Amino acid sequence: MRRTVQTPERPPNGQGESRDTLRTEFAFELPRGYVDDSGTVHRSGVMRLATARDELVPLRDDRVRENSAYLSVVLIARVVTRIGAVDDVHPGIIEDLFASDLAFLQDFYRRINAEGHTRAAVTCPSCQEEFAVDLAGGRLGES
Repeated sequence: MRRTVQTPERPPNGQGESRDTLRTEFAFELPRGYVDDSGTVHRSGVMRLATARDELVPLRDDRVRENSAYLSVVLIARVVTRIGAVDDVHPGIIEDLFASDLAFLQDFYRRINAEGHTRAAVTCPSCQEEFAVDLAGGRLGES
């Protein structure tokens, strides 16, 4: 489920031609998962990179004007394109997430939009060894 866009060719250091790709969609796995009306738990999903419009449009939303804390709900709903089998992600879906899942998505949003990557440095609590993990999902033990 990875979408990439090719950028115009440009020579690296003036030598030859090279194509860069821009990854615009990132898979994730919610810590707890969205529970729909039938009781089904949806954990895997996809978030796309935000546009300037994604960050501006929620500011005109009456719910955000009444309660600024609602901004993150509207913003996350705009950029999450799927949670499990749910393709119509809207603020009502995000409102029904567990608080830990919303916090996860807020951090995930910040990582892919501000920092441009989904890797985080962590330290093993047992051996104190430092290593990087990919927060974009995947199963434990996979690299």
